Amino acid sequence: MAPDEVKCWKTVAAPRARQNGGTTMPHIPSAPTAELSILPFADAMARSGQSGGYDAEKWLYVPDFYTEYRYLLGTRGEKPLVCIGINPSTAEPDRLDPTLQSVERVAKNNGYDSFLMFNVYAQRATRPNDMERVCNEALHRANMEAFDYILSLSEQPAVWAAWGNIIEQRAYLKDCLADMIAIGERHGAQWYTAGRRSVKGHPHHPLYLKATSPLDAFDIRAYCAECL
Repeated sequence: MAPDEVKCWKTVAAPRARQNGGTTMPHIPSAPTAELSILPFADAMARSGQSGGYDAEKWLYVPDFYTEYRYLLGTRGEKPLVCIGINPSTAEPDRLDPTLQSVERVAKNNGYDSFLMFNVYAQRATRPNDMERVCNEALHRANMEAFDYILSLSEQPAVWAAWGNIIEQRAYLKDCLADMIAIGERHGAQWYTAGRRSVKGHPHHPLYLKATSPLDAFDIRAYCAECL
């Protein structure tokens, strides 16, 4: 393990321990991700499930340890719903935060046997304003490899846009989303939203949605042209 990876592991261990004690602590980035040793997605995927501590037959978790970024978190199944947020917070297998608990309920009630949580940007930060102000291109490229992988799991991937107004938090996020749209088009992805869109036209965040909220078809290209 590289020195930066050791530093990264130690930085996040304390918040995780406080979660185990029953208190959810926000994740505050320890440093810009460009200063950390980032596992490429292929390497992180190859090692997924080896760290132990969760049921790897149920969960897909990449990387499979708590660190300053997360590519994927979700359950394994034949018919997954891919939910798109802006950036990850503290959630882990068997320790879902309220947002992911809502995602899981909505997926189940819309006929999906599993869910996969993906984010426009992979840096962990509970408060979106703590996200780094400059995009780490290496982290972004690895994140796009992760998106390409999860879309390859389905013949016609179902992608739920669920990022709320937070898409406006950083200028680079719309460029990240543009890359995702291109990948989605290669895979024939079908885009959806759930709940009423915001005054600015952004997709509803999952947190306060009813479990019975239906998925509505979403023209992602028109949205980008009109709202971003």
